[in-house]
Amino acid sequence: MTVVVRARSPKHAPKASEDYFDVWAADLAVRFFERVLHHCKGEWAGEPFILQDWQRDGIIRPLFGWKRPDGTRKYRRAYIEVPRKNGKSTLAAGIALFLLFMDEEPGAEVFGAAVDRRQGRIVFDLAKQMVRASPPLRKLAKTHKNVIAMDAANRKYEVLSADAPNQYGLNAHGIVIDELHAQPNRDLFDVLVTSTGSRRQPLIVMITTAGYDRESICWEQHEHARQVLEGRIDDPEFFAYIRAAAENDDWTDPAVWRKANPSLGVTIKEEYLAAECKQAQLTPAYENTFRRLHLDQWTSQETRWLPLEAWDACGAPVDLASLEGKECYAGLDLASAVDIAALVLVFPPIPGEYELYRFLPYFWIPEENMVERVRRDRVPYDVWVRQGHMRATPGNVIDHGMIEKETIALREKFNIRELAFDMWGAIQISQRLEAAGFTTVSFGQGYKSMSPPTKELLRLVLDAKVAHGNHPVLRWMANNVMVMKDPAGNLKPDRQKSRQKIDGIVAAIMGLDRAIRHGSGVPGSVYEQRGLWSL
Repeated sequence: MTVVVRARSPKHAPKASEDYFDVWAADLAVRFFERVLHHCKGEWAGEPFILQDWQRDGIIRPLFGWKRPDGTRKYRRAYIEVPRKNGKSTLAAGIALFLLFMDEEPGAEVFGAAVDRRQGRIVFDLAKQMVRASPPLRKLAKTHKNVIAMDAANRKYEVLSADAPNQYGLNAHGIVIDELHAQPNRDLFDVLVTSTGSRRQPLIVMITTAGYDRESICWEQHEHARQVLEGRIDDPEFFAYIRAAAENDDWTDPAVWRKANPSLGVTIKEEYLAAECKQAQLTPAYENTFRRLHLDQWTSQETRWLPLEAWDACGAPVDLASLEGKECYAGLDLASAVDIAALVLVFPPIPGEYELYRFLPYFWIPEENMVERVRRDRVPYDVWVRQGHMRATPGNVIDHGMIEKETIALREKFNIRELAFDMWGAIQISQRLEAAGFTTVSFGQGYKSMSPPTKELLRLVLDAKVAHGNHPVLRWMANNVMVMKDPAGNLKPDRQKSRQKIDGIVAAIMGLDRAIRHGSGVPGSVYEQRGLWSL
């Protein structure tokens, strides 16, 4: 690409034949921030907005410096994803003001949007304070509760609510969407994007931290941005900037904090991150929050219930030969006819032989829709089938006959004392298994039935009293689990909030309950013998 160095306004420059970097335009944007804008909050309040290196060279200069052959901006969408406390809202406020005051767009309309008006006002209010603190901007615009208006030029910057149906008819030149990950659906996003069609060089700026919903508009844009950065997608008008820890990085390592937080030591202190990290280590439920908000790692759920490090520490091998003939208890979760079915055998400890609860899982998935689900869910079901970790049943629905046949075959190897099942969708197969000689137990999915073994599973995992052989499907499901909690502190797995499948963990919880009640070698329930653990 040709680099053109200018000392004059772009309108006086000759036309180019390809995209080029306009040094004059890039420098103009930097000068606007550093000579016109001032910080309005915190320890830098009243100081000029001097851009940090990552802001200046990583975002502002390329975003406003790259031009198309006709002299308009190259980028029309910008996705900026960095952890909290790195100053992205302040930067977004400055970008919105640049679009309003410096773009010379006739009747420019700039809009700030978020999941609700309160969130949208965070960036807008910063911009409003910057205008009030800047003598030249104060002369050009009036600030109101929800609008910054340049009446003489017929331009405005307005904050919107998230009520998408009421936003049709906009003619946006600039859009700043704050915390894209919080958008409940794509309605507002689509309305705003389509509102820019008549503008000469519109710019949509999306700022966000990482989320956990991988079916959201934010995940869609995140994945697009990631593939643009990796060179896998050629999208010349899409600008991407992501600062995040890698999925396999040690989230407790200060070097990883520095990698993910470009403003560490400036707007965010290392002592603060150290304290937050310590809290996440002491409180497993806070781990995902720390990783999402402070390391910009996309997690599988909003709040982690089962620490994956603790689960991985329970990966001792499960030797099938040594378990033959041993007493075990099964949990069967059929979910739905087109979903994954799970059977987990739970072998209670045998004093003097082994002290761990051993989990032996089996999974089934419909063969015909498996390839489509691999693409949709981004989960390697086909690989797991080839490796023998799942079975693909013929057709596009689960073959209960195959599950029944294979479960009966398992009884020839293992002493399955009881089989617990969720009544929903499993009545017929449970009746056939009972006719085949199984002792079946209907297992409710409410707090009364699920809470004791759910809490017990977490305790056993944290105490490394489980062996699961690092089964990849069960590990994936363990990482997906979210739980519901009632006012009394009872817990149960939450299928709705768990964004991916958790059937294997539900089956393991049911099997564990039966193993705890009857596998101890003493009459009655172990819960009754020693009481429930409070976690």
